[in-house]
Amino acid sequence: MTTNEPAASLDAETQTRRDLAALYRLIAHFRMTDLIDTHISARIPGTPDHFLINRYGVLFHEMRPEDLVKIDPSGAAVEAGDAAERVNAAGFTIHSAVHMARHDLACVIHTHTADGIAVSCQEEGLLPITQHALKFYGHIGYHAYEGIALDLEERERLVASLGAHRVMILRNHGLLAAGRTIAEAFLNIYFLERACQAQTKALAGGRTITYPPVAVCERTAAQFNREEGLSHAQMAWESALRLIA
Repeated sequence: MTTNEPAASLDAETQTRRDLAALYRLIAHFRMTDLIDTHISARIPGTPDHFLINRYGVLFHEMRPEDLVKIDPSGAAVEAGDAAERVNAAGFTIHSAVHMARHDLACVIHTHTADGIAVSCQEEGLLPITQHALKFYGHIGYHAYEGIALDLEERERLVASLGAHRVMILRNHGLLAAGRTIAEAFLNIYFLERACQAQTKALAGGRTITYPPVAVCERTAAQFNREEGLSHAQMAWESALRLIA
C-alpha cells in the first residue's frame, strides 16, 4: 500500500506523492517500462499548476515519493532543493501540453511498450476487435510522429490531437493515457495496453478477424464510460495496490 494513514489525514501533496510513486511501481509490475525513459506526471491539487514527475534516472520499480520532483509548467523545479534534480525535457513537453490544456485531468501516463509501439505503427490504429479496445471506441486520439518531443511548439498539436479524449496513440512512438484521478489514469493505460497486446496477437495469427457491429461497439463504449466509472477505477486501483504491498 502507499500509506497506512487514511487519505483524509494526509495533505494533498503527500497523498499525491505516495499515489504517484505507487503508480510508477505498478507500471513496472505490469512490465510497461522502457528503462529510464517514459514518464508519469500528476497535478498537485490546490496549487497554481504544480506537478510531480520522476527524477530522471530512477527506475520505475524503485520509485519512492521523495524521488518525485515538483515542477512548474515550464518544467523548472519549484523548490530550491529540487533545482539540481534532472527532469527529462522531452518527457515533460508531452505532459505539460496535456496538463496545461486539460485542467480536468490529474494524471498523465506515457509508455513505450512493444505492443503499444506496434499498434502505433499500424495504419488502422486501435482496431475495435476486443472488449478492451471497445472501451475507447470513438474516444481515442492520434498524433503524428514529429521526432523526439523537444520542440515546445509541438504542444499545441499534441493537444489538438488529444481533443476531448483521455487516451491517445502517438504514431510510431507509443501510448498516452490520462485520467481525472490517478486511479482512472492507471485503469486507462491498463486497458489500452491490454487492447494493444490482444491486437498484435490476433493479427499475428494469420486468420480472418471478426468485428462486432458498429451498434455493439457504440453500446459497449457507452457502458464503459458511464458515470460510475470513477468509483470502479478507484476499486480497481485499491485492488492493484495489493500487488506491490
